[in-house]
Amino acid sequence: MKLENTKAQMRKGILEFCILSILHEKEAYPSEIIEALKDAKLIVVEGTLYPLLTRLKNAELLSYRWEESKSGPPRKYYSLTKMGETFLDELSGTWKELNTAVTKITKNNTK
Repeated sequence: MKLENTKAQMRKGILEFCILSILHEKEAYPSEIIEALKDAKLIVVEGTLYPLLTRLKNAELLSYRWEESKSGPPRKYYSLTKMGETFLDELSGTWKELNTAVTKITKNNTK
């Protein structure tokens, strides 16, 4: 088993939660989302982000609006819908439970 594959799967599993959390704070366009993820050491490329944003929009968790840009083409700004807020609240509860359980189990294995 390759360590890098396992690490990548762990990151992918929480990416949706992180994106929704970023958009909970304020609406953002994809480059801002990528930058926030990069600042948190979650490196994501546009080829990963755009399909995920589309899937979240199709699930009615996100909406978007277009805004003209002073320095290029119009930008698509994403924000959470009411359903997205509810979904994020439920994910947050699940994350807290999971984090507590994993921390309890792995407390002797982490540095």
